Amino acid sequence: MEQIYIIMLIALAILAITDLMVGVSNDAVNFLNSAIGSKAVSFKTIMIVASLGVAVGALYSNGMMEIARNGIFTPSMFSFNDVIIIFLAVMITDVLLLDVFNTLGLPTSTTVSVIFSLLGASVALAVYKVYVSGDSFSTLGNYINTEKASEIVYSILLSVALSFALGSLVQYVSRLIFTFHIEKRYKYVAALFGGVAMTAITFFILVKGLKSITFVPSEVKDFIKESPLTIIAYSLILWTIVCQLLISVFKYSVFKFIIIVGTFGLALAFAGNDLVNFIGVPIAAYQAFEIWAAPGQTVGATEFMMSGLEKENLPAPFIFLALAGLVMVYTLWTSKKAKSVIETEQNLSRQGEGNEKYNANTLSRNLVRAMMYLGNIISFILPKSLQRKLDAQFVQPEYTGKRDEQPMFDMVRASVNLIVASILISVGTSMKLPLSTTYVTFMVAMGSSFADRAWDRESAVYRVAGVFNVIGGWFVTALAAFLSSAIIAYTLFIGEVFAFFAFMIVVAIFFYRSNQLHKKKVKEQEEIKSLRKEDILTIKEMITESSSQISKVLHKTSTLYTNVIDNLGLQDLAKLKENKKSHKKLEKEIDELKSNVFYFIKNLDETSVEASRFYILILGYLQDMVQSIDFITNSSHSHVNNNHKKLKFNQIRDLKTIDAQLQTLLSKLEESFKTEDFTKLDEILKEKNTFLDTIENLITKQIVRIRTTETSPKNSKLYFALLLETNDLIKSIMSLLELFKEFNLQNNKK
Repeated sequence: MEQIYIIMLIALAILAITDLMVGVSNDAVNFLNSAIGSKAVSFKTIMIVASLGVAVGALYSNGMMEIARNGIFTPSMFSFNDVIIIFLAVMITDVLLLDVFNTLGLPTSTTVSVIFSLLGASVALAVYKVYVSGDSFSTLGNYINTEKASEIVYSILLSVALSFALGSLVQYVSRLIFTFHIEKRYKYVAALFGGVAMTAITFFILVKGLKSITFVPSEVKDFIKESPLTIIAYSLILWTIVCQLLISVFKYSVFKFIIIVGTFGLALAFAGNDLVNFIGVPIAAYQAFEIWAAPGQTVGATEFMMSGLEKENLPAPFIFLALAGLVMVYTLWTSKKAKSVIETEQNLSRQGEGNEKYNANTLSRNLVRAMMYLGNIISFILPKSLQRKLDAQFVQPEYTGKRDEQPMFDMVRASVNLIVASILISVGTSMKLPLSTTYVTFMVAMGSSFADRAWDRESAVYRVAGVFNVIGGWFVTALAAFLSSAIIAYTLFIGEVFAFFAFMIVVAIFFYRSNQLHKKKVKEQEEIKSLRKEDILTIKEMITESSSQISKVLHKTSTLYTNVIDNLGLQDLAKLKENKKSHKKLEKEIDELKSNVFYFIKNLDETSVEASRFYILILGYLQDMVQSIDFITNSSHSHVNNNHKKLKFNQIRDLKTIDAQLQTLLSKLEESFKTEDFTKLDEILKEKNTFLDTIENLITKQIVRIRTTETSPKNSKLYFALLLETNDLIKSIMSLLELFKEFNLQNNKK
């Protein structure tokens, strides 16, 4: 029987490595966002600094491991078999949940995930034990540490509001001091600002990073704990002097220094304290096995109670911490999902305009509208002269480089993010509140972006909706972790070995599918990014780029039209649904092109407005084509989905005739635009009337059918709709060709 538990421990070790990888992918945003978003230093430098912080933090992590052992449930009430089941359920749930959020590109709290997974699994087994024993459910409190769970929920709610408020306040004051033109007041106040910032970060590292290091003498730890004001005072003086030397002697930016040290501090704290979220449970399982399998111990796994896990001094093996550090550093450098999560937070906090990831909702609209009313009231009360002075502090310099190279925010905001997050986590730790680094760093970043007027009339509803989505995701994490872990634990308890192997297979399949889905998603995003051509400067470049985009749209339109007609004839609902998804992607690409029109027009060197007008009209015709395909796709799907009668053989044959002609046309056009050979445009334009006449003849044939043999109104409605929309599609294509031909001729004459 002992062998199955060894296999389970091996499975837990594999899950721990997997959890480390998905956990780092999720939490990397906490300590990388400020440095990457501000572009203060090179990406390579940021990664080296963060890697050092992670490695150091992992090597000396020990302080929070008892949460996994006895912080949520009472080990003495559970047998060895019970705790192994609890730990397996927790790891399976944690790995799956975090990977789902990473795949979606959403930051979530690893602390919440592991805590509520532990709570769900232990509650499930505790309820079963109480029910079987016939005890009152009032004894459930003997099994579960309800006080700790309540404290965690309370601290989470508090940290969300406090982090946003404090981040907003500090950023607003900092912006009033420095403005967006940092160089004007830099030499007067930067040293003091740097002193305060570095003091906060130093205190953060001392309190949050060193408290669990075993080799630090207890006298030093006691001094740190008992003399915070002394440490703060001396640190402020020392760091202010150092920052002044950086400014005056070394000519090095104080803000860069703050960002580098702050990134190291947050990375160290993440690895040193959040490591329990990833390997605390497997280590607890290993320690439980050591206690149960100790020499001379003969009690069975289902009878041996785990009171031994309640001991305070059960240090994690050093080799486990070292290996965990290596896995975390490796993941930091290689994880594509980490980049997706980072992009989400930066998208919500960026200073400039861009494409919004989230759609507005009723809640975000009403909240923004309420804030606008409040702003009008404040504007009415404040003197106009004071308003002008305040507004002057927020005037941004115009960025002249490429938009994709523009920093998401400046170094002042990056420094504030690191300072405020450090202070809050330090205070929370000193008060023994289990604050989540994810909650704190995310909400500080949102608060500072709000105070920095990054959420203007153009973007506010989308940013607010995004914040609500992320916050909602945290609470979904808690509920999903609790329920999933409870179900998995109960299934493992009842199904024993068979359930264990079944869940391992499920996890393997899930991860494979998840990685495939993420690769597909990344590929689609790269295709979308390739459409962002704001650096077009000349008419020739614009013609080349327009030709490329037209060629792509024609190819996808051709493929989609053929697939819809074929699948409609076969009544294949599943494939028609896939056609709808394909159309949505095409629609998104056209929308991306339209979103870049402002920047394209702004960057174009030509003084004539004709080039800009041409590009806008091209996009208009492409949109008309996509709308026609949208109608054809949705109408066909709706017809089959509603179980209406199939189109008659003659109707499908006629549609295939049109499809064949359309494919020939689009194939010629695709090749012309792909090679930029426009010599055959006149010849193709002459075919316009042939197409339109064919459609008119088919409409006439259907009219005759209705008067003689046709008996289905729904079929006639769909058939006419497809013909008329195909008619509009052809007209849009021909109009686009006429426009391109005219503009190309004018450009060649110049």
